[in-house]
Amino acid sequence: MTDRIIENIKHIFAYIKTIIKWLFFATIAGVSCGAVGTLFHYCVDMATVSQQKYPYLLYFLPIAGLCIVGIYRLNGVKKDEGTNLILTSVQSCEDVPANMTVLIFISTFLTHLCGGSAGREGAALQIGGSMGSLIGRLFKLEPNEKRIIVMCGMSALFSALFGTPLTAAVFSMEVISVGVMNYAAFLPCVVSAVIAVKFAEFFGVEPMAFDLAYIPDMNIKTAVLIGLLALGCSAVSAIFVRSLQLSGKLFAKYIENGYLRTFCGGCAVILLTLICGSRMFCGAGMDTIELALSGRVVWYAFIMKIIFTAVTIGSGFKGGEIIPSFFIGATFGNAIGALLGIDPVFGAAIGMVSVFCGVVNCPMASVLLSVELFGSAGILFFALSCAICYIASGYYSLYAAQNFVYSKLPLAKTDTRKFSKNRDEWKKLIK
Repeated sequence: MTDRIIENIKHIFAYIKTIIKWLFFATIAGVSCGAVGTLFHYCVDMATVSQQKYPYLLYFLPIAGLCIVGIYRLNGVKKDEGTNLILTSVQSCEDVPANMTVLIFISTFLTHLCGGSAGREGAALQIGGSMGSLIGRLFKLEPNEKRIIVMCGMSALFSALFGTPLTAAVFSMEVISVGVMNYAAFLPCVVSAVIAVKFAEFFGVEPMAFDLAYIPDMNIKTAVLIGLLALGCSAVSAIFVRSLQLSGKLFAKYIENGYLRTFCGGCAVILLTLICGSRMFCGAGMDTIELALSGRVVWYAFIMKIIFTAVTIGSGFKGGEIIPSFFIGATFGNAIGALLGIDPVFGAAIGMVSVFCGVVNCPMASVLLSVELFGSAGILFFALSCAICYIASGYYSLYAAQNFVYSKLPLAKTDTRKFSKNRDEWKKLIK
């Protein structure tokens, strides 16, 4: 009896020790990543404002491309894997190069300064993952612990930039392997995300949030219409991902030299802008997202944003794809929602979250995103649209390193414990 009590006391102290340990490391990750995330936010904002104030900066985009390739080559990086490197590091416990923080910071700034169509969250995940890996090395953490601290860094940077701590924490856990989450990382990821967002707010970074003036009643008709919109969003998300993939392959195939590739990509963005006669599709496009969530936008905006982003990212410029996916989803939902008889603003909100879900394959994080961006009143609609878009978007993903541990469909005679995302195998399974 005494031995059992002693054993239970040891277990209790072991749990307390572990909790204190991860509160400590999560605090370090939250403060350090919150500081860098705040600086990154203001730098990207400054780049965006400068690009809008001085339109001629767009014509320096090809030169910015040469600079981006140059700084990577000078640091010995010939083939940058981007966010995939972070996902791989979590899966295999490999270290992330510390210089990635500086490289992606500068290159994303240059892309935004000169009007390239890219976001900032890809940079956030890379900076956060790199800083988390550095913390793991400094404190000589065990391999499994390194996985968690990298996820903490990802959560903290994402949270500092967007002001969505719960989404950031769950997304960092969910995006690694679809269908399985490492719940041991939940406490440190949440703590680091909350500390980072509060740090950013203290220095004036406002969280991303929108007010929905109208939310329809839940009934069969509305649910069907939302389902149709979600199916459309799943198709758009697949097209977006495939466009990025094909663009990258085509640029690499026909323009082997990295310097020439980004230079030509920059020239292509300039030409597209001149043809369109509008700067709407340059940069991240947050102003257009806000417009779609408050009124009406041109119906073809989502098509043009897909093209602009595919050319920018495919030719080698740096940044992220999630803000462009917000743009694409919001403008598509605004246009198609009006055709379906859904309030365009509410359709834009549904589209924004659904396309995000379709390109990252993270339904839980997507539902939390809807709550943190739009409040909880329409959560049933967002949950329905995310569930449909998650399944209907197939196995397309922004991240080639993302693992699909379970099939998206309960397929008969299929071992769902270890599912391959190889498209040929997938096609055989669904026949």
